[in-house]
Formats: sequence, C-alpha cells, structure tokens
Amino acid sequence: MSWGTELWDQFDNLEKHTQWGIDILEKYIKFVKERTEIELSYAKQLRNLSKKYQPKKNSKEEEEYKYTSCKAFISNLNEMNDYAGQHEVISENMASQIIVDLARYVQELKQERKSNFHDGRKAQQHIETCWKQLESSKRRFERDCKEADRAQQYFEKMDADINVTKADVEKARQQAQIRHQMAEDSKADYSSILQKFNHEQHEYYHTHIPNIFQKIQEMEERRIVRMGESMKTYAEVDRQVIPIIGKCLDGIVKAAESIDQKNDSQLVIEAYKSGFEPPGDIEFEDYTQPMKRTVSDNSLSNSRGEGKPDLKFGGKSKGKLWPFIKKNKSPKQQKEPLSHRFNEFMTSKPKIHCFRSLKRGTQSFCFHKELMKRTIGKPTYAFEARDYVGATPEDFSNLPPEQRRKKLQQKVDELNKEIQKEMDQRDAITKMKDVYLKNPQMGDPASLDHKLAEVSQNIEKLRVETQKFEAWLAEVEGRLPARSEQARRQSGLYDSQNPPTVNNCAQDRESPDGSYTEEQSQESEMKVLATDFDDEFDDEEPLPAIGTCKALYTFEGQNEGTISVVEGETLYVIEEDKGDGWTRIRRNEDEEGYVPTSYVEVCLDKNAKGAKTYI
Repeated sequence: MSWGTELWDQFDNLEKHTQWGIDILEKYIKFVKERTEIELSYAKQLRNLSKKYQPKKNSKEEEEYKYTSCKAFISNLNEMNDYAGQHEVISENMASQIIVDLARYVQELKQERKSNFHDGRKAQQHIETCWKQLESSKRRFERDCKEADRAQQYFEKMDADINVTKADVEKARQQAQIRHQMAEDSKADYSSILQKFNHEQHEYYHTHIPNIFQKIQEMEERRIVRMGESMKTYAEVDRQVIPIIGKCLDGIVKAAESIDQKNDSQLVIEAYKSGFEPPGDIEFEDYTQPMKRTVSDNSLSNSRGEGKPDLKFGGKSKGKLWPFIKKNKSPKQQKEPLSHRFNEFMTSKPKIHCFRSLKRGTQSFCFHKELMKRTIGKPTYAFEARDYVGATPEDFSNLPPEQRRKKLQQKVDELNKEIQKEMDQRDAITKMKDVYLKNPQMGDPASLDHKLAEVSQNIEKLRVETQKFEAWLAEVEGRLPARSEQARRQSGLYDSQNPPTVNNCAQDRESPDGSYTEEQSQESEMKVLATDFDDEFDDEEPLPAIGTCKALYTFEGQNEGTISVVEGETLYVIEEDKGDGWTRIRRNEDEEGYVPTSYVEVCLDKNAKGAKTYI
C-alpha cells in the first residue's frame, strides 16, 4: 500500500490532507497548553485555600491548634499544599515533554512538507514542459504534412496542364520535394520528442511521483505516531504523580486516624482548670433560737465588719463558695501575699457615687495612690504607675492556680531557651577569641572582651529572672512554703493597721446569680476619701516645672492619668521618676500626666526650686 501507486493522480488532495494533519497537531498542542494553565490555576487556588486556613503565627488561633483534631486539620492543609504541588509538576512536565517537543516537531514537519511538495510541483512542471514540446512538434509535423500534400497536388496539377511552361512545372516539382523533406524532418523530430516524452512520463508516474508521495506518506505516518506518543506521555505525566498524590491522601487519612478525643478532652481540662476546690455545703442557720445566731464560714451572708480578724497563719482555707467569685477572708484562711492583695485592689471597681469629675486625669491616679497610703501604709511598695495602667502582674497572680502554674512554666521554659541561646553565643565568641589568639592576623582578641562580658551579663540576668519565676512556680506547685516570713509579717501589719471594713475594700462579693454586692462601710469609706481628695484637688495649685524633656518615641496615653506625646515633642517636667518607671510632664496649663521614663530624655534644671512655673 503506497500513496505513490494508489494516489498517483491525487497530488492536490494529498497537499490538503497533510495540511489538515498539521492543523490537528497544533490543535492538540493548544489543548495540552490549556490543560497546563488549568493545572497551574488549580494548584494556585489549592495553595491559597491551604494558606487561608493556616493559623496565624503568634496569635490566639495558633494556641488553639494544640488539639489533635486541629492538628489533623493542619496536616490536611499541609497535605493539600503538597497535593497542589503535584498539579504544578503535571503542568511543568506537560509543558516540557509535550508542548515544547511538539512545537519544535511541527516546525520541522512544515519544512519537510514544504520541501516534498516543492519537489512534486517541480516534477509536474517538467512533465508539463515535455508535453508542450510534444504538442508543438506534433502540430508542426501535421502542418508540414499538409503543406507537402498541397505542394504535391499543385505539382501534379501543373504537370497535367499543357498550357503551363516546363519551367513552372519544374518549379512546382521542386517546391513539392522541399515540402516533402520538411514533412520528413518534422516527422523525425516529432518521433524523437514523443519518445523522450514517453520516457519522461514514465519516469514521472513510476519514479518521481511515487518517491515524492512515499516521502509525504512517511512524513504523515510519523506525525500520526508522534501524536500517539504525545498522548501516551500525557497519560504518563498524570500516572507519575499518582503515587505521590496517593501518599498525600494517605497522610490525610493518617492524620484523621490520629485524632484522639480523650487527649483533646484532657487538653481542655489543662487549658481551663482553675485549681480551686468545689464549694462546700452551706450550714443550716437556725433563726428560731433567741440567742444571737452565728454565721458559718461558708455562709454567703458572712459579715464583713464585725470584729478584727485573728492574726494566725498556716490555717487551711476552705472551699470557695462559687467557682468564679472571690471568697471573703475568714480568720481561718491562709493570708495571701501583699502583691495578691494589691492586684485584687487594682482590679476591683468600687462604686464611688460622690467622686465628681476632676480637672486633670492625674487626680484619679493620685486618689488611688493616696488611698493605698491610707489603707496599706506602704506607698512605695504598694503601688506603681505601670500597675495602674493595666499591665498584667509579672507573677501572673491574677490567674487561677492551675493557669498560673502553666504560665509560669511557659515563662521558665522561654527563659531557659534564651539562656541556652546566649550560652551558645558565648561559646562561639570564646572559640573566635581562641582563633584570634592563635592567629593574631585574623583579628584582635581584645575586641571580643566587651561582647563576651555583655553576653555573660545577659546570661546572669536571665538566670536571676529564671530563679525568680522558678520560685513562684515552686510556690504554686507546693514545693516551697506558700508564704515567707517577711510576707507574713507584712500581711500581719496589713491586718493590724486596717479594720475589716477597709480590708474588704477590694473584695467584691458575688451572689449565686453572679451579681455584685458591696458593704455600706466600703462605700462610706470611699465617699469620705473621694470627698477629701476632691476638695484637695480643687484647691491645688499647678506644680512648678523642674526641667524639660524631649520625647524619644511616640506614646499613646490611653489610660487614665497618662498623656500622649509625639516623637520629638518638647514638654515640661513637673515630677521626676520616683523609681516606678514613670515621669510626670506638662504640655500646657490643662494637659499633664505620666509617661514612661524610657520614652523621654529628661533635662532637669538644678537651679529651679519651685520658682520656675509653666506659663
């Protein structure tokens, strides 16, 4: 089966067919190209989807992903990301193994097709030229034969006419002979050209055209085979990633099987366990007895203002009345550290109905400070401005015992990591110093002493900090005595200097329905203090400026008693840092407050002793 013998006369149709084959190949290339674009788009969407649901770093959401179900979900997202990567591999392999290869092959195919059909047209033109020569010699031979016949007839006519001279007859005879000779020459020429044409025609239909058509047939068959191979490659590219996709799916299944509901339940306990004991039974109070009834320690109506507490230590505290309220201190309860009392005082919100608006936000700050002086008797220890602006206590004493233990343990772990990092840095500097000592040309060993001392100092600071948090942790876990003797003495002094009504100032009582109640004595105390301070602040004169300061950073004073400053702003200093980390400044007559001392550069006027005032 050969196109050269079977399709010897279908040159034009073969030309159209081969062009159609190239068009089909280009269409297939376009199809694969669009498939790669779809794969890339799909992979991008999968990656975006996986990224969208990934927990944000250093956020509360990231802490919630400690549960096994959430970890399985994270594994699902990671496997989906790998799944998307396999689709990118499909796109890349199809582009490199199919599109690029076929595009190059199409260009070669077009060149080969053009060359073959050019040879075919050249052979056609040659046979057509031979045919024209044959036709031309044939017409000439026919014309010469007719002329010779006419010349012969004319000669015979002249020869038969008696009236014609002998010269005319001779002339006609010669003319007839010439015509006959021309006819013979044309016949010989025509015969020669005919033989040549037949030879050329035989070569054309049996040699040239079959060879050309055979090349075209082979070219077309190669195109078909190449297209089939590309389709196989198309399938193999998909097949190659199936094992990896299967592993991704297996990873999702494995992650799903790793979900442990019991472990998640335990994590919920660890996350929210307060460490408090459930409330005990409420004792029966008999109102039928004529004698004065005694109120049990567990009663919700426990009196706050009768008598002074017995200053005994080491007693066991009974269970809380309710899991979420603060129990009123009884004589049998173990005393809390002073820091706990101060935190409770700062977090409580007493109702002060007569405390009217003051001219400056710092007056409320001073009111609380003076209140601490009257109540505690130790102003420098009891209160700092940074506590007033709502900072979390360093020892996490505002948290329930179990949560406090977790926070302290986390802080200890973080500090240990920092210590290890600093120690590694110290070791690296030490090694570098040894290298400098052995090879002085590489550097000066003395240049590293400052850095080495700085790192050692940092390690010592971190160790002190770690010991502090470990002590708090040990206290929470019961490894150390809950109260030191110093704290007990301070607590005893606190109780002896203050009546129970003031001691209960920071302790709000909650009823079983969650509502707050306050004692009349507490409100009375607050009202008296508020009235005193209100009168004092109304008559207070502006403090004199003792220097100036320049804001090094921008500070947003959003809490009461603070003031906002802008970087580069110059203000007046009216009260320097008392050791609590805050400096009191003034912008104008009506704007003054506290800013962190580290945020400003203070320049005090030593000669100013209250004479320099703000104008």
